Amino acid sequence: MEAVKPKRRTRIQTEKREIILEAALEVFAQHGFRGATIDQIAEAAGMSKPNLLYYFRSKEDIHVTLMQRLLETWLAPLRELDDIGDPITELRSYIRRKLEMARDYPRESRLFANEILQGAPRVMPMLEGELKELVDEKAQIIRGWMRDGRIVRTDPWHLIFAIWATTQHYADFDVQVRAVLGSDRGGEGRFEDAARFLEQLFIDGLKPKG
Repeated sequence: MEAVKPKRRTRIQTEKREIILEAALEVFAQHGFRGATIDQIAEAAGMSKPNLLYYFRSKEDIHVTLMQRLLETWLAPLRELDDIGDPITELRSYIRRKLEMARDYPRESRLFANEILQGAPRVMPMLEGELKELVDEKAQIIRGWMRDGRIVRTDPWHLIFAIWATTQHYADFDVQVRAVLGSDRGGEGRFEDAARFLEQLFIDGLKPKG
């Protein structure tokens, strides 16, 4: 029996879904998954609840779609880590890209953080599957650099975790960062200041001694 191909979405359907996802991102980032409602998302999208439910079956459906997109975006810089490249250059570029994402995608970062803080009930298969596989793969690349003496020996998994933690801080805790830095240092230049500091912190620590 020939498989039935899914119907291709029209341009209007695609545009409506994008409007809903953009509205949902704002609502989820503000209220979290539990606090957000379909009514809030529909209002933010400028459409009725029945109209919204024509494009997405439930709040969970919208949330999972957003998380799948987010994870793909979040993992893109890690995918680019190249085993044949210079390790210092590769890691410096990765740190920079992660900070750029903290600057450009703060709502997405908060959405992901909220999901993780709740125990990742809706994205655990992604974390245990795609995310783990990619991190394991890149950790082996980093381990190879260490084995060849190109960077100092350390735990590659915890190195990746540390880069995640320090770069995403500037998205998840941006209000705190700006408040502490004050008006003189809390502008757009804070990301460049952070990049220079994190490069010094990680790169200087990873360069082989002598």
